[in-house]
Amino acid sequence: MPYTDNDGIRIHYEVEGEGPPLLLHHGFTISLEEWRQFGYVDELKQDYRLILVDGRGHGASDKPHEPAAYAMDLRAGDVAAVLDALGIQQTHYLGYSMGGRIGLHFASRAPTRLLSLMIGGAGPYPTQDQARRNREWFSEGLEAFLGRQPLPDHVKTPEFRARMLANDVTAFIASGIDYPSLEASLPSLTMPCLVYYGDADPGHARGQAYARLLPDATFVSLPGLDHWAGIYRSDVALPHLRVFLERVTWQQASAR
Repeated sequence: MPYTDNDGIRIHYEVEGEGPPLLLHHGFTISLEEWRQFGYVDELKQDYRLILVDGRGHGASDKPHEPAAYAMDLRAGDVAAVLDALGIQQTHYLGYSMGGRIGLHFASRAPTRLLSLMIGGAGPYPTQDQARRNREWFSEGLEAFLGRQPLPDHVKTPEFRARMLANDVTAFIASGIDYPSLEASLPSLTMPCLVYYGDADPGHARGQAYARLLPDATFVSLPGLDHWAGIYRSDVALPHLRVFLERVTWQQASAR
């Protein structure tokens, strides 16, 4: 099981497929395994070298219990550490929800390392009072938290439930720190970007708004999907991701 170290925190990652590198970063409470369960790995590994990362506090990565360990600079540093461990200078990046926010932060800190940036269900806006919200979400434990999520039975497989219930509640609560705005950095992110949201996701309108501030961005609205469905409905999201990646790859190859 491959790991890399970032400032004393072990970050778990896995690699599948062949082709241009594409790093996938999951959202809050799930892990790299959901990219497999929801069909992304089987669809993309034929054409891309997939780098699947467990964010700190999730999956098989370390789960610190100190809020300071979840600073966004450290999370972005985890991405850089994985790329460095693999000897990859540049990659495409796909992140959903928390993973999308980490991608935006990584792009603002290390823009030359991204061939493209795909952000699902996440934006650059500041967060407030996240510590209180995390405490409330997990006050009754993981079983109760999972029971409140609007997920169909075919998503809540025994394997999915086992992964969710094996999470570390203390780490999840510790990770509830507020993040500053990244809006000022958006005009400097010149790599090709794809921003996508389900149109039933509360962040949809703000996603459209900030996509206009990116110099080279496409916004995609996924009809009828809420925040969770924006990740597990890969049948809706993947066609847009593939078209974007194929266009970017062709443009970059033609420019060489």
